[in-house]
Amino acid sequence: MRIEDVRRHPTTPLTSPAYAPTVPRFTDREYLNIVYCTDPDALRAVVPEPLRIDEPLVRFEIMKMGDVSGFGPYTEAGQAIEVVFEGERGEYLHAMYLDNFPATASGREVSAYPKVIGAPRLYVDSGALVGTLDYGTLRVATATMGYKHRVLDEAAARDQITVPTFMLKSVPGYRRDMRVQELVRTEITDVVVKEAYTAPARLQLFAHVLAPLADLPVLEVVSASHILTDLTLAPVEPVFDYLKEDTQ
Repeated sequence: MRIEDVRRHPTTPLTSPAYAPTVPRFTDREYLNIVYCTDPDALRAVVPEPLRIDEPLVRFEIMKMGDVSGFGPYTEAGQAIEVVFEGERGEYLHAMYLDNFPATASGREVSAYPKVIGAPRLYVDSGALVGTLDYGTLRVATATMGYKHRVLDEAAARDQITVPTFMLKSVPGYRRDMRVQELVRTEITDVVVKEAYTAPARLQLFAHVLAPLADLPVLEVVSASHILTDLTLAPVEPVFDYLKEDTQ
């Protein structure tokens, strides 16, 4: 294979990539979002500068992907922390767990999504929308919300899922130095909100050394939403280079 041909293959393994070379379109992405207050000191321990915390708010999310080009259906769960960067409010993606390896590999390699393999589920049980996350054989999160109690305004639903998203991209060198270490920004585009609801909700997090969601404890549930949408993810853009810029 010629050098110019190698350069056209941005994936590993070279000739059998772990994911499709496509920009995925998400159709019928179903969200369960629960926003809660947590310990400010716990947030400061995990949110990297130069991101700033104004309020100690975390959004726990379960996302059931009805259909995704290149990946097919899968389910994802995680935590997003409310932050501010240079005056812009957004969310820092702290953790993501999903049951689809190609989507995991693509999210980490092409972008900077903090994805690892887990076993999330989203389903309806006796009048409640239920979201669970298992890591291995152990339960690490259980979320419940009243099923379609009150319609949520479409604009409010759109605002919830289209806030700017910040992530940390780290690529180590071969001698344990860092080749890339950047704060990146992305956002959701081409959004079609199909349904949106709100209702009372509860969230339980269980301690696990390899899935430490409970390190950001639930002190008070602030709001909850259940949203069905189509959308596209914009490419990431670097906004801060830790290897070049000074945080002082």
